[in-house]
This record gives sequence, C-alpha cells and structure tokens, in this order.
Amino acid sequence: MRYSADWVLPIAAPPLHRGWVDVRGGRIAGVGSGDAGRASAVELGRTAILPALVNAHTHLELSGLRGAVPPAASMPLWVDSLLQRRAEAGPPDRAAIRRAVLEARASGTGLLGDIGNTTAAGPVLAQAGMPARLFREVLAFPERGAAAAVDAAAADLLSVAAGGVRVGMAAHAPYSVGPAAFAALDGAVRERFGGPRSIHLAESPEELEFLSNGTGPWRDLLERIGRWDPAWTAPRCGPVEYLDRLGWLRAGLVVVHGVQLTDPELRRLAERGVFLVTCPRSNAWTGVGDPPIERFLRAGVQLAVGTDSLASAPDLNLFSELALMRRLAPSAPAGRLLACATRRGAEALGFDDEFGSLAPGRRADLIAVPIPAGVDDVEEYLLGGITPDRVTRLDVRHPGGST
Repeated sequence: MRYSADWVLPIAAPPLHRGWVDVRGGRIAGVGSGDAGRASAVELGRTAILPALVNAHTHLELSGLRGAVPPAASMPLWVDSLLQRRAEAGPPDRAAIRRAVLEARASGTGLLGDIGNTTAAGPVLAQAGMPARLFREVLAFPERGAAAAVDAAAADLLSVAAGGVRVGMAAHAPYSVGPAAFAALDGAVRERFGGPRSIHLAESPEELEFLSNGTGPWRDLLERIGRWDPAWTAPRCGPVEYLDRLGWLRAGLVVVHGVQLTDPELRRLAERGVFLVTCPRSNAWTGVGDPPIERFLRAGVQLAVGTDSLASAPDLNLFSELALMRRLAPSAPAGRLLACATRRGAEALGFDDEFGSLAPGRRADLIAVPIPAGVDDVEEYLLGGITPDRVTRLDVRHPGGST
C-alpha cells in the first residue's frame, strides 16, 4: 500500500514535496518523493503525512479531575487544591482515563508517556491498544520505609507490563522524595526494569528555595500533611547538582518541566544525555511561569513535549502545545519544534525504533492533516494550532481506509 500526498514529513529529514509512504504488514517499507507510480496508491492530495505524535508526559489517572482544579498563582497552592480534590474524588476514574486516551488518539497522538501514583491507567491503555511508557511514581518523604515503598511500587508496576505498555520508575520531585528513596529507585531500575526513569525537576521557584535552605511553601505543605522529615537536611544546591550528587544525572533520565533551570544547568543535562519534557500550558495553569523554549534549544538539551494532566491542561492536543511553543520561541526552526512532539518524545520513552519518524521498519502509525492552498512552509503551518477535526489517522490495516 502506498499513501501519497503533497507533503510527507519524515521528521528526521526535510519535508518531501509530492511524497509517498509505502506500508507493508503494519510497518513502513519505504519513503520517497516523485511519481506515485503504483496502482494501489491512495492519493491524499493537498495533505501532509507525518508520524503520529508522542505525548511524552501525562497523568492519565487525574483525568477525572478535568476542570476541578482551577489555575493558581503558585505551584504549592495548586498542589494543595489538587490534593483536596483528589481526596474528595476517590480512586482514579477508569472511564475518564479511557475517554482521555481516545481524545489523545483523536488529536493525532500515537504514543504516551504516563506517570501515576497508581497503575490504574495500565489496563486501560492496553485495552485501548495505545502504546505507552507507564512510569510508576514514588513519593517517599519521610525517609523511613523508603525501600518498602519502592518495592511495593515495583511489584505494582510489574503487574501491568504487557503488550504495547512498557513500564518504568519515577521519583516525584526533589521536595517529595528523600535520598534513601532515590537510591532504592535507582536500584530497582538497574536490577528489575532498565529503560528510562523520570522526575519532575525545577518546576517552581519554591523548589529552588526548598533545596537551598529547606524552607518555604513546600516544607510548609509537607508539615501540614504530616510528611516532613526533621532529619532531612537541605543540600544547599540547585536541582541538577542535587541529582548529580544522588547519582541520577545520566543517560536514561527524563526530567519534566525544567522551567527554573539556568543555562549552565541545561548544558549539563545536554552533556549527560538527559531528556527534558516541557509542558507549556500546564506551566501557565499551575503558576510556575512560561518555559524558556529558546534557551532549552540553544543549550542543546534533547527536548520533548507533553500536555501534563487534564487537571492542569484543557485537553490532550499536542498541536495546541506546539502552538504555544511557537509563540514562546518565535525564532526556533519549525522542524525542531515538530521533532519535540515526535522523534524526541519517542527517544525519551525508549520507543525510537517504533515511533517518531517515517523510516523503513518503523510502525506505520501515520496521521494526515489537510494543508490549505498557498501554504509553502508546511512545518510552520503545523505549528499554528491544528484541531482534532483536521487530523485523520491513516488506517494501514485496511487498504484505502482511514480512521
């Protein structure tokens, strides 16, 4: 089967005008340009074909809280509200998780990176046939019981590893995980899981204050909910240095947000082969400020993009994240921003042999977007905000079909 269109975006190479993608057995068999030259070609005309998007950071278990946690002036205030709403709502709503997965798929996403305090999303992802990396997150402050908490989380995670759902471990953040838990998590990853691990890092100014001197709103919140450890001492350094001291700053780490990172810290991440996932709309919602997208790119850090949860974003449409990234980084090359939502996300999640670019051997998870007449820069057009009704998923299971 050959799909041909006015534009094909391999992502790892420049766009192809009058391009085509050959598909065989659910895999990409070839990509090229010129005369379709095949009777079985499906001609899509004024359209761009590109790989399905990769949403590298979600919290699907919070999908039932959509619209329930209002925007806040600071991250600690927002989290305080989230904790209250979550306690009131009870266990994760699996029906809401399923709706969220279908919504993500309808807007062009083919791969998810999900983080949860539970594994409720795992069976839903498997049933929906949505490939994903599911990170089981650990919060372990105070220190006592850290190893047991990590062991329980690892056992929970292994119970849902199946099919297209791969698993991994995550530390929540430097202000909610103590050194003993970091060590136990690192051991679990090395000995039982392999693959990437994740952490929220440098998201709020209050995090920097906490690491610098052990004071501020994060400590206040820990004390209020009975999770403060009086034996813990502040490392008196920045978040990147702190992770380095703990042995976490190496390839295979996916840090999320990074809004407060300095240029030297970003370069350090790049040098160590660490991925950074940005979630611009969520950052605005939770009051931490706009992520410095252009500084991220200038530093050479491997940058992916996610939506975060439906408790802190209006939807799971990655094209909307790309539109905000373009406004925040008006001089960034369009192709680099598109790679954040495709190739870099797949690499961060350990799926780059399957997703993120159009190349022989990759999964033929293709999407098509109509391109208006007169558009010459198709990459720039795709950064303008594409709504789900303009996204078609090409159904490679049935010749000539689409979904």
